Amino acid sequence: MSDSLLIKGGRIIDPAQDIDKTADLLIKEGKILWLGEGKPPVDDYAVLDVSGLIVCPGFIDLHCHLRQPGDEAKETIASGTWAAARGGFTTVCCMPNTNPPLDNADMLNYVRTVAAREGLIRVFPIGCVSVGRRGEELADLNDMEMNGAVAYSDDGSPVSSPEVMRRALEYSRDFSRPIINHCEDLTINKGGQVNEGVVSLEMGLPGIPPAAEEAMVKRDLELAKETGGHIHIAHVSTEGSVDLIRAAKEDGVHVTAEVTPHHLTLTEEDVLTYGTLAKVAPPLRTKKDTIALLRALNDSVIDIVATDHAPHTKEDKAAIFSKAAFGISGFETALGSLAGLILKSELSLNNMIAALTMGPAHVLGYAKLGTLETGAPADVCIFDLHKEWTVDVDKFASKGKNTPLNGRTLKGKVMSTIYIGRPVYMDESLKIE
Repeated sequence: MSDSLLIKGGRIIDPAQDIDKTADLLIKEGKILWLGEGKPPVDDYAVLDVSGLIVCPGFIDLHCHLRQPGDEAKETIASGTWAAARGGFTTVCCMPNTNPPLDNADMLNYVRTVAAREGLIRVFPIGCVSVGRRGEELADLNDMEMNGAVAYSDDGSPVSSPEVMRRALEYSRDFSRPIINHCEDLTINKGGQVNEGVVSLEMGLPGIPPAAEEAMVKRDLELAKETGGHIHIAHVSTEGSVDLIRAAKEDGVHVTAEVTPHHLTLTEEDVLTYGTLAKVAPPLRTKKDTIALLRALNDSVIDIVATDHAPHTKEDKAAIFSKAAFGISGFETALGSLAGLILKSELSLNNMIAALTMGPAHVLGYAKLGTLETGAPADVCIFDLHKEWTVDVDKFASKGKNTPLNGRTLKGKVMSTIYIGRPVYMDESLKIE
């Protein structure tokens, strides 16, 4: 069989090269060889006809939870990367809130070894900021740097100590790695379950006020300005946070930010309908917040979309609301959720693709990822923006079936995912000839 594959007749969109045109893409030996029209530069190749479909760089998820080691009942690296591939992702960055946490070189090497053996796509581990994710003592970031960490975070918990965060940002400045913070002031949020407002009152649950997020966003931006380090704000959820990030960027602070598909498309009202399946941290906010988040994404105040894929067992979500786990399983519904915004003209197609490809590659500092330029790894996502499909959690590759979208009909479906030139997911309607 030929080691070359011609992806023929698709609409190729690569924001990194400012390309949006109907053309062919030739892959050879796992790399992009040629993008153009007419006769390809080689004679021997297989053909994948994708006429009418969109061809773009493989998606990159800067924020997900693969649960291994320690919580393999929720997800494994094998099941998580299979789910990610079905969602169009060719690179995922896994958060370190595992058991034990990824706070040293041995743990990072464990993840990398398992991913190389069992993963379908590229897995980049994120190391802890603090030892044990306890926020008390800075972890050995240098040792983890030498062993494959692409960023540092205590996600799931905030880095509450200003001194630990300041020292982490100094390291970030010197080694050009982002520090990712789950921005939540625990002195403001004490046991909150949902957004503080009408829904929390109606449900009789303690609320999580926007100030809990915004106070720590403000602190981190000030520390990043002081140190010159790179702060990356995880899962932004409030209009106030957007305003702080916008002002900081205008002031020259090295800050990037992400938003999740669920914070763009769902609101606190959905908690009344879906219960614990819509329980996330930070919580779903108001319609006013989602409008601000969408505007910020379109204006590049928010740099990327990240899933915060957080798979849980059915038992985790079946508990009473106050005891149920936070999180949504998001790999397999990300494109369908975002495509709905495009079809309603609330988000541009090119901005969505940029936020899932060149944006996260830029945050990570990997110029050869998130693009279809010649010589880049042949990581490709092929999707149909208009194809309808119904979410069925029983068909999820992820062990986590926890999504409020189960049973919902979405438009926008991944048709094929190609990782380093090899199809790792292919819709049954497509065929390589």
